Amino acid sequence: MAERKVRTPEEIIAAARREQALKETTYRERALKLFAHVCARCGRELSGKRLRELTVHHKDHNHDNNPPDGSNWELLCIYCHDNEHARDQVAEWYTGEAPEQAERTPALDSPFSKLGDLLKGKK
Repeated sequence: MAERKVRTPEEIIAAARREQALKETTYRERALKLFAHVCARCGRELSGKRLRELTVHHKDHNHDNNPPDGSNWELLCIYCHDNEHARDQVAEWYTGEAPEQAERTPALDSPFSKLGDLLKGKK
């Protein structure tokens, strides 16, 4: 049996980052070849150095779903992409129970319970 080399956490993280960068570069390059260099939200056209501001957004938010025809992608400028994900985060806040309906657990201690005694002592 061959002995497995034990990798440090830093090596594991570096390998994961390399793999992620390769994956992103690959599908970004394919998306740029498939679609016009225009933001699908605001219609801003990007070219030259500004092309780096165009990002690939996964419609289903699954970064592993990269079909060859690009049907899960849309090109968004960085501003619209940030807005798209911020909207999702805000929506998550509203999917839970309303604060007044949520079951509240009583506090286990009362930080101000002895405040009255302390203030009485200052007279």
